[in-house]
Amino acid sequence: MNKENRAWQSAAHIILILFSLACLLPFVLLTVSSFTDENAIVQYGYSFFPKELGLEAYVYLWQRSSQLLHAYAITILVTVLGTASSLLITSLLAYPLSRRDLPGGIFFAFLLFFTLLFNGGLVPTYLIYTQIFHIKNTIWALLIPGLLMNGFNVLLMRTFFMTTVPVPVLESASIDGAGEFKMYYKIVLPLSLPIMATVGLFQGLAYWNDWYNGLIYVTDPSLFSLQNVLNRIMSNIQFLASNSSLSSRSSEAVAQIPGETFRMAIAVVGVIPILIAYPFFQKYFVKGMTVGAVKG
Repeated sequence: MNKENRAWQSAAHIILILFSLACLLPFVLLTVSSFTDENAIVQYGYSFFPKELGLEAYVYLWQRSSQLLHAYAITILVTVLGTASSLLITSLLAYPLSRRDLPGGIFFAFLLFFTLLFNGGLVPTYLIYTQIFHIKNTIWALLIPGLLMNGFNVLLMRTFFMTTVPVPVLESASIDGAGEFKMYYKIVLPLSLPIMATVGLFQGLAYWNDWYNGLIYVTDPSLFSLQNVLNRIMSNIQFLASNSSLSSRSSEAVAQIPGETFRMAIAVVGVIPILIAYPFFQKYFVKGMTVGAVKG
């Protein structure tokens, strides 16, 4: 390797290190701030080296541990069921669209792409799901609206099938008597682990971080997901802190609530499961993105 190539390689490494630090340092600050004393943050601001540590935010969360554990169970259930269902539906739609001999394939692909540009709007969507499908205050409200299938994921998976699954293999299987469904689960799916992991990660993140469906369609606290519970606790803290009509005793109690550090603790609690799961999908995620995005 000559000096010029070494210089370019060193420059690329430095740039990548800077980008990595730009992604990592905010999370480090977030975690450190969640363990910082509330008064220290109010007085000195956020710092990587806080003047005083404190566990008030996590104690406040622990006092609501039963509520949080129930919300965790709801979120895990919804994430697992939603991601599995989404992968099944997405792959079942993407596979026929990847077949060049599909009658009307261009038309169906256009309809799919059209959904990426336009939607029915909030009010018609809400009326359809609540008045026709009656999913309000049911677990289906956290699974179906806007999350069960995404047009971008279908196009990504379709492109992967077209560029990665060998057509001669499918033709050979067809000659041997295999039907379309058998080719789908015997040949296509085993060859498509990278894109399945990629789309599964996208969908899993969407379900895990979703709070909008719970806000719109769910009013029953027993069905609140983790994000909805954390959002409601934070809203209650903000309401109490901004209410000027509180008694002096209530005002002293509100003053002890860790508002700033609690925001940080909420983010840490919500992101830890994702950090644990991501390394298991990383190698498939990178390959699925690079291969699936070769062409549209």
